[in-house]
Amino acid sequence: MASRYVVGIDLGTTNSALAYVDTTAGDKPPVTPFAVPQVVSQGAVEERPLLPSFLYLPGDGEQPAGALKLPWDAARDYSVGEYARAYGSQVPTRLVASAKSWLSHPGADRKGPILPFRAPETGRRVSPVEAATRYLKHLAEAWNHAGPGKGTADKLEAQDIVLTVPASFDAAARDLTIEAARAAGFENLTLLEEPQAAFYAWLDRTGDGWREHVGVGDLVLVADVGGGTTDFTLIEVAEDGGNLNLTRLAVGDHLLLGGDNMDLTLAYQVSQALAKNNTKLDAGQMVQLTYACRGAKEQLFANPRLTKAPVTVLGKGRSLVGGTIKHDLPRADMEAVLIDGFFPECARDAEPARARTVGLQELGLPYVSDPGITRHLAAFLSRQAESLAGRESAKKAGKKGAVLPTALLFNGGVFKADPMRNRLLGVLASWAKSAKADAPRELPGADLDLAVARGAAYYGLVRRGKGVRIRGGTARAYYVGVETAAPAVPGLAPPIKALCVAPFGMEEGTEADIPGAEFGLVTGEEAEFRFLGSTTRRTDAAGTVVDEWEGQAEELAPIRTTLEAKGAAARQVVPVHLHSKVTAVGQLELWLFSRDGKQRWKLEYNVREGR
Repeated sequence: MASRYVVGIDLGTTNSALAYVDTTAGDKPPVTPFAVPQVVSQGAVEERPLLPSFLYLPGDGEQPAGALKLPWDAARDYSVGEYARAYGSQVPTRLVASAKSWLSHPGADRKGPILPFRAPETGRRVSPVEAATRYLKHLAEAWNHAGPGKGTADKLEAQDIVLTVPASFDAAARDLTIEAARAAGFENLTLLEEPQAAFYAWLDRTGDGWREHVGVGDLVLVADVGGGTTDFTLIEVAEDGGNLNLTRLAVGDHLLLGGDNMDLTLAYQVSQALAKNNTKLDAGQMVQLTYACRGAKEQLFANPRLTKAPVTVLGKGRSLVGGTIKHDLPRADMEAVLIDGFFPECARDAEPARARTVGLQELGLPYVSDPGITRHLAAFLSRQAESLAGRESAKKAGKKGAVLPTALLFNGGVFKADPMRNRLLGVLASWAKSAKADAPRELPGADLDLAVARGAAYYGLVRRGKGVRIRGGTARAYYVGVETAAPAVPGLAPPIKALCVAPFGMEEGTEADIPGAEFGLVTGEEAEFRFLGSTTRRTDAAGTVVDEWEGQAEELAPIRTTLEAKGAAARQVVPVHLHSKVTAVGQLELWLFSRDGKQRWKLEYNVREGR
């Protein structure tokens, strides 16, 4: 039986949000944002439109009794949301931030207690998966306490949930997100890419009038720059039987680049200004300064009349108030640093700078080395030019070989700032001019804070046959590595071929037999299964073998597991054929069937994390 509510959840790097639709509220039920109750100061709970994605884990005696209590849990000994962000910034070794970015980091132990990053060994720690679970659990508890329905059937865990992920999340990161959602009690779950969710929100806001804003051949760029990540998605408007339809054509790489980088940049600028006055900050104060710069940045962008905003950092020693460090951040300095640093003017064939690899690196998040978002965008569009050539949208783009958007939809908190939006529009206009094409137009009506959650809820309706659907499927083609049968050569590993097991755009809920020769499956001992993904090889069918894949596909997190064969006591190679499936949730499954049909194995992204 279908649930009464369809619920969209934006599990964001910086903020999370929830929106819902009451399907019993008429023929065109509205999408409604849910104000989330959360601790905002010691002992005080208020509803806020966003739930900051921060987890504060206090030490013994750090908070007075009842300071973190919630209406549904008077003994709560941690905090999620506004107070966690505000107070936790003063004690950064007790504050979990950017858990979503850690969730997608294949080099980290994502199921191990590694957060807060740099927390002392004796401090409280959680895994990225557990942090995500606590954010989702808070949303469930808040809904069940203050949500629109009060019956057992109205609990959030009983509703159809659409949970968003970055379009660039690979299969492993998506599976870990699902694991966190399952741990929070969500069973009726579907994943949706965040840029698509933003576009669904735009469709919902414009209603039937969306066709007046876009037409056949339009290529819409969804530029999503949030607190921790940058995502690019291209959506094509085409015609089918006289009706307009929408197809997601391409997604960009997973870029750890966003508002967090901007805050850190401002913090370094302010610290240099303080150093000139002989005020030097330690590592803990630099973390405080970063959070303070975020607040100053938000103030300046929210109020164009302000010429400066205060930045405050606690001093050292016992006299913290007397030693408070204060600085005013001028608007002109902020805009110069952020706009020119993160949205530089560049040519449409620009490439991001590649930093030289250092032999020893600090373990941490794999941030991109080039902060120029416009250069990353130029590279993304250039990579798509060949694979999209011949489509109606490419013909409309102008000069041969150019893939340029004709319309632009902004998403993410960074674009709440007019100067950021105007700069990106200006750069795209200069690229269009060089290609003898029209400058892209901005699609109006974007809700930058709540678009993803609202769009996810709207998509829940689409899945029930109401609204406009974007065709998409998997955001990349997936391949499994197959070791080449070749004579051993000293010093050289056998070459790996890439076998396509899930074509680009494979729809959720579909399956495919992998045609071609049988393969030998190693059983009875631990083996590594290598997986690859490509956002540009759009025409490979299931069973396609790619010999030269470097530069066209990237390796994903491998699966290390031991598959047992019936009646086999030791290592054995079993002839198998392959079968792939994309579940309704959006998970990729790869099945291996023995030649005699009596045995089968399933490879899942139960990632064994390296330590």
